[in-house]
Formats: sequence, structure tokens, C-alpha cells
Amino acid sequence: MLEKLFYTDSSWFFTLLRLVLGLVILPHGLQKLCGWFGGYGFSATLEFFKSEGIPYAIGFLVIVAESFGALGLIFGFFTRLSSFGIAITMIGAAIYVRKNGFFMNWFNQQAGEGFEYHILAIGMAVILMIAGGGQLAVDSWVANRIQSN
Repeated sequence: MLEKLFYTDSSWFFTLLRLVLGLVILPHGLQKLCGWFGGYGFSATLEFFKSEGIPYAIGFLVIVAESFGALGLIFGFFTRLSSFGIAITMIGAAIYVRKNGFFMNWFNQQAGEGFEYHILAIGMAVILMIAGGGQLAVDSWVANRIQSN
């Protein structure tokens, strides 16, 4: 069972996909966790989620997925679990912004951003859940250790 969790395809394509998704999601997580990049930090983010009717537990999981899940992707550690957390977070975010339509707000002509970004992130995460993290992933090293024992 553990072999399936850590096994990864050795393609550089999945490495690139993992790094891009992790590097794009991480700043969003750091906004929520640390208040960096113009974010509000942990407590204020949880309060915002609560004001929007999102329970603290879900807000906490969003922060964990976007920060530690993104770090997991960057290092290729628990790639499938990290991807799953990010996919679920992006599904929730897409549902939350669905009223704004599909497209991002490039020309400031709608109330907020659409969900096209979320769909891209979900697609990338699903691919990584299936294939694993590719080359240079900690998962690959763990899988080799499990097999040799």
C-alpha cells in the first residue's frame, strides 16, 4: 500500500508540473499562513473564512493545503496527498467564485475573479495524483527505500 502512495513516474514532465503547481500555490498559502505577499495571516484569514460561513476547521485545512501542500509538491514529498489537498481546495474555491463566471477579471469588468485558474490547478493536481512527482521527488527516494526492505 505504501509503495503505491510513494511510487512516482520518472518523467521530467511530472517534475515540471509538480514544481509549477507548488510554486504558484505557495504564495497563496503564505498569504494565509504568514501574512506575506499582501495577505492577512493565519488568524485574520480564519476570521475571514468564518465571516463567509466557512468553518474554522475547513479554513485551517485550506491554509495547510495551500502552504504545506505546496511545499510538499516543491519537494516531491507526499505528492499525491499534497495534490489531493490542493485539488479539493481549488474545487471549493471554484465553487465560491462561480458567481463571477469562468474568466479571470483581466479588464476589471466583473465583480471578482472567475474560476478558470482553479480549473487549471485542479487539472494539474489530478495528473500528479495519478502519476506522482517525477524526477527529484523525495517520494521516489522513499519508494526505493520501501522496495529495498
